[in-house]
Amino acid sequence: MDALFRHRSLFKATTPPWKETYRKRCVDRLKNSRSKLLERYRQMGDSPQCKGSAGSIIVQEVMEEEWSALQAENHHPLPLLWGSDGMAGMLMKEYDELAVLEEIQQELLSHEMSIIEEFEKNVQFEQQYISSVVDGMDEDVEHIICPVCHVNNLTINNIFISCPCGVYINTKSRNVTSDVLKHLLESRVSKHMEECFHNPIFSMAPNADSPPNLMMSCQACDYLSVIL
Repeated sequence: MDALFRHRSLFKATTPPWKETYRKRCVDRLKNSRSKLLERYRQMGDSPQCKGSAGSIIVQEVMEEEWSALQAENHHPLPLLWGSDGMAGMLMKEYDELAVLEEIQQELLSHEMSIIEEFEKNVQFEQQYISSVVDGMDEDVEHIICPVCHVNNLTINNIFISCPCGVYINTKSRNVTSDVLKHLLESRVSKHMEECFHNPIFSMAPNADSPPNLMMSCQACDYLSVIL
């Protein structure tokens, strides 16, 4: 009887005592699951029906995982979160508890939609950026705009890559063609964009014992990579 009384007392308050702890843990887990969410979103392709359900899938997983963790840590057993009818089918009788969970679910869905919207904007920026770096000016020669100054076309041959802005990269015996450089730029930009929404910066980094390197960096996430 005492155990039943304690169990009912735990959930009887208008605002359940577990609300803020559970909400915060769900939000943190969702943010930490960003890569998982975007990977699933990409796998769904262009189907509006599939993409429309992406949020509910990942949010439900997040809520279930954190609810299970909370159950394992709580001295008082918590009820099942999801029933055969979804959240409405859970083993809870008090309306306030269901309302709290629905409030948390909506907050998570909002967070998730923000992540997806930022990702879509980032993809658009990436496409525009690559188009600005690689500009086919005629049918036979593909010109690559200097990623440092974004003004001049790079001079690329089997000995060096250069730009009037001061970029000079020794490529002797390295077989760096326009296609190779294009692939390097695209792959680095794409890799960075998977984890960060900020624009990267290209620069030349001097070396004491070797020619300067073309670097890509980001001050927002501390990303740093050698292109050439």
